[in-house]
Order: sequence, then structure tokens, then C-alpha cells
Amino acid sequence: MKMYNILVCDDDKEIVEAIKIYLTKENYNIFTAYNGQEALDVIKNNDIHLVILDIMMPKINGIEVAKQIRKESIIPIIMLSAKSEDYDKINGLNTGADDYVTKPFNPLELIARVNSQIRRYTSLGSIKKDEANIYKTGELEINDNTKEVTVDSKSIKLTPTEYNILKFLTKNKGRVYSTCEIYENVWEDEAYGTENIIAVHIRHIREKIEINPKEPKYLKVIWGIGYKIENIGGDKNGKNIEIKNR
Repeated sequence: MKMYNILVCDDDKEIVEAIKIYLTKENYNIFTAYNGQEALDVIKNNDIHLVILDIMMPKINGIEVAKQIRKESIIPIIMLSAKSEDYDKINGLNTGADDYVTKPFNPLELIARVNSQIRRYTSLGSIKKDEANIYKTGELEINDNTKEVTVDSKSIKLTPTEYNILKFLTKNKGRVYSTCEIYENVWEDEAYGTENIIAVHIRHIREKIEINPKEPKYLKVIWGIGYKIENIGGDKNGKNIEIKNR
């Protein structure tokens, strides 16, 4: 079994050590850092698969570290902060973070989120040749064999979380899902206070796949209900068409 490398970065050494103990028991290999610059150095010199990143830190804060990571990598980022206001959550997600945990937190909740993010990240490298893994609507195509997304034949770069949300909605195109349903299906966890997380990821996906995100062709919001991928070029009953062995 492959051991995945996780970087835990927080200026509170007790929190870092506590997280390290719990994740080590889950068979993760833990790297530690206590400020933003140390975190960037660890990532530069090691093969890191996931980062747990505090927002308020000396030298370089977590927001800036996340921005730097996203310039080079799509590894999952879980933001950690004592702040619980919606603005801080959205600000963290806007930098490219995949999830957000507010201090104080239940260690078991953090472990569950880490496991979920690792599953999604590592699934981007898996190939299932015997399954129908190409999903298409209009000129938007997802090849789940190669984990490639294209629009009008142009490659689109998505984070693991963005990819899995888009894949889930495209596999079920034409159907409307609430934010809770999206979270529970993609994160495989109970949805609680996750509206902002989904909304920010949806906006990021739109900015990448739509010509005009304000007038989306593919990813639509159904006000008061949820989101859907428009069924463009599907069968007359609006069912999803899976293209096999192409």
C-alpha cells in the first residue's frame, strides 16, 4: 500500500503535533511546517499529496501559500483557521483550497476530510479501461480514463475537487442537485454548512468551462434548488449518453 505524504502547517506546534499523531495512525507520512515559507520549502523539496494549511501564520500567511501552490500544483488543500465567518471561508476557497475546517475541530472530522480528498486526488491517476468513462454534453467532454476535460477541444485544468463535481453533474446531466446532494455524493460525507464550499467551487468551474460565466451554457443554477449540467445533444428523454471505448 502506498503511503501518502501530508504537509501540516500551523504556527501552533501543539496543533501540528496533535494532527500528526492522528494522521500517522491512519498510515500517512507527515511533514510539518510552522510558517508559510517553511511550507513552501517542504513542498518544493518533497512529493506532497495533500496540505493542511492554517490561514493566520507568520512570514507568509496561508492564503498566500495556497496561491503559490496553485500556480504549480493541483494537490488538495484543506484550510485550517480559528475564524468561522463566511468571508474567511470564501476567501480561503477562492485561493484554490478544496475544503475548510474551523478550529476547534473534531480530529475524526479532519481525518474523514483528509481521506476524502486523498481518494479524489489519487483517483485522477487511475484508469478503468473496461468501463464507459467518457461523458459529454455539447462540446464539453470528460474522459474519466485519462482524467481530461475539454471544451471545444481545448484542455481545461481543474483541481481534483472541481473535476469530481463536474464529473458527477455531467454523468447525471439534466438533473438538478442541491448543494447538500452534491457535497454528499462528491465528498462522501454528511453535508453540514457546506453551501459556500459548493458555491465557490461551482463559480471556479464556470470560469474555466464557460465562454461567458455570467451566461453559462453548461453549468446552470436553478435558483432556490441547486445546480445542473445542461443536457445538450442527449437523447430525447434527456438521459445521459455514455460513449464507450472511444
